[in-house]
Amino acid sequence: MTSKSHSERDCVESVRTTLDWLDDHDWAGPSDESFDAAFALLADQRRRLLLTVMRTYGEELTLPDAAEEVAVRETGHNVTNISAERVQEVYLSLYHDHLPRLVDAGLLEYDQERDLVAPDGI
Repeated sequence: MTSKSHSERDCVESVRTTLDWLDDHDWAGPSDESFDAAFALLADQRRRLLLTVMRTYGEELTLPDAAEEVAVRETGHNVTNISAERVQEVYLSLYHDHLPRLVDAGLLEYDQERDLVAPDGI
């Protein structure tokens, strides 16, 4: 028998916690497809961080400000210690990949003219 790494134990615990939560809430309504779609949206750390940022602020933010905040949470560093290139990379991935998925799902709103992201029911 091999011992599990810390991250493997965390993963197992997260799965158990999620399954317990689902059992406790007697989910008769949502289909398996909706759960699959929800888990797919949450599968990417950067999308989870963006959703967390938007929930934390609870109001619209410019996408550059949201990208800075996501970069801070990804790196654990103060924004002054993160390169402009890193923030730009986060911004571009949010703009081209993650934000459209979250907007299409109805979790966020985006005003492209003003470059503003707003929570939508999160």
